[in-house]
Amino acid sequence: MRRREFITLVGGGAAAWPLVARAQRQPTDRVRRIGMLARSNRTDPLTQPQLVELLKAFEHLGWTRGHNLRIDYRWNAEDADVALAFAKELVSLTPDLIVVGSTLDLAAVLKETRAIPTVFVAITDPVGQGFVESLAHPGGNCTGNTDADSTMGAKYLELLKEIAPVGRVAFIFNPTTAPFGRTILRSIEAAAPSFAVTVTAAPVHDAASIEDTIVAFAREPGAGLIVAPDAFTFVHAELIVAQVTRHRLPAVYGLTDFAAFGGLVAYSPDSVELWRQASVYVDRILRGANPADLPVEQPTKFVLVINLKTAKALGLTLSPTLLARANEVIE
Repeated sequence: MRRREFITLVGGGAAAWPLVARAQRQPTDRVRRIGMLARSNRTDPLTQPQLVELLKAFEHLGWTRGHNLRIDYRWNAEDADVALAFAKELVSLTPDLIVVGSTLDLAAVLKETRAIPTVFVAITDPVGQGFVESLAHPGGNCTGNTDADSTMGAKYLELLKEIAPVGRVAFIFNPTTAPFGRTILRSIEAAAPSFAVTVTAAPVHDAASIEDTIVAFAREPGAGLIVAPDAFTFVHAELIVAQVTRHRLPAVYGLTDFAAFGGLVAYSPDSVELWRQASVYVDRILRGANPADLPVEQPTKFVLVINLKTAKALGLTLSPTLLARANEVIE
């Protein structure tokens, strides 16, 4: 495994933080309470590093658990009923702020409160989904950052065509947990003529429909897959990758976490960077800022991960140019 030097994890050095911001952040002794509704669970090997870096970021800004910060965690594996129940629990604790990391969880929290400040992380198309009025002026009780824009679908398609001569592409997404999937799908469809491919929408809702969809599409000649960046697909990452590999389908994934499970090519914003951005907004709101006035931030750092072992297993030869662009190659 190799990494580009320019990918630096939060906490790797004080240089990652603006000097002015550091100078203005003075510790406070009053205990503040944060409710956090996060995907997966605390011990998940892919979720854990993000939370570790988030806590480092909090400490850098003057907030330390056990001293002036308390965090109440709730873990949801993308179940709508669980999300609503946990949102209700967190709101009942009357925290100073709530942090959420998925579309389903944000919708649940906003259903319970339009008063408690809420910071969201990696939410796709928050304007289109009705969470904020605009990126520049959120206008309500929530703000945060987004993990994609309307051009992401075209980028996924470009990568897929680079790794294999596909003629038919299925876009796998859950319309319930990822209503923004339609936006990405439109981006893929708009770019399709330029790449001479036919695009098929492949909505899934559970493990059975995932398997059925992949098996059916594998019968198509020149088939390839794009998997939406969604907490639902993340929860089912091992199943998706296992099925895709079993049927020898080239695939591009919208979450880099998939590469760790054997996914061929994954492309997404740097998730650690998104959590670092969120920590800054948490700090500003705890110190008196109004979330309605804090613009929703868009990703500036993207990560391309290639699983070379999977490429060899699928009999694919990836170009040196593509490999040179990768931030990480799993061998």
